[in-house]
Amino acid sequence: MKLVLASGNAGKLVEMRELLGDLDIELVAQAGLGIADAEETASTFVENAILKARHASRQSGLPALGDDSGLCVDALDGAPGLYSARYAGRHGDSAANIARLLAELEGIPESARNAHFFCVIVLLLHAEDPMPLVAEGRWHGRILSTPRGHGGFGYDPVFFDPKHECSAAELDPAVKNRISHRGQALARLREALGHTEIAPL
Repeated sequence: MKLVLASGNAGKLVEMRELLGDLDIELVAQAGLGIADAEETASTFVENAILKARHASRQSGLPALGDDSGLCVDALDGAPGLYSARYAGRHGDSAANIARLLAELEGIPESARNAHFFCVIVLLLHAEDPMPLVAEGRWHGRILSTPRGHGGFGYDPVFFDPKHECSAAELDPAVKNRISHRGQALARLREALGHTEIAPL
């Protein structure tokens, strides 16, 4: 069964394909179908994920997966939060986003740099689906003072996982996929998919 991913983020597509790879699902990026990103105008992660999934489903006529995620830092009252991808102004400029985050946290001790990644994933069977499947995941850690590692994407080089004692960018991809906020949300979505028939109208 074909699902459209309501995102232009190549890193997300790779992660989701790996995590859903053993299911009978073909996950295609909306860009491959000529669908532009939806404007993220909502005020919560859940609303943004639904907005994106609905847009992709309406344009493609296929079931759609929409996700919204962000980094929430305690010392910054939850920022960058909803604006994680465009924290420095331009959408998707990870280096600039990290630079602003580290500048905002300058002088704050390691013990006060607690943070978590949050992800919500929504599955709509069709654009007007009144009962979307919603799954969430949280990954707790803290923010490093300098980037470490070359893997992952986004804020991964400055997000430290205390259980594995390394940054998200230093984790083996298979381990990251299992423990990350997106991995947790997808695991919960997989459970829900076991009770749902995926078919477009």
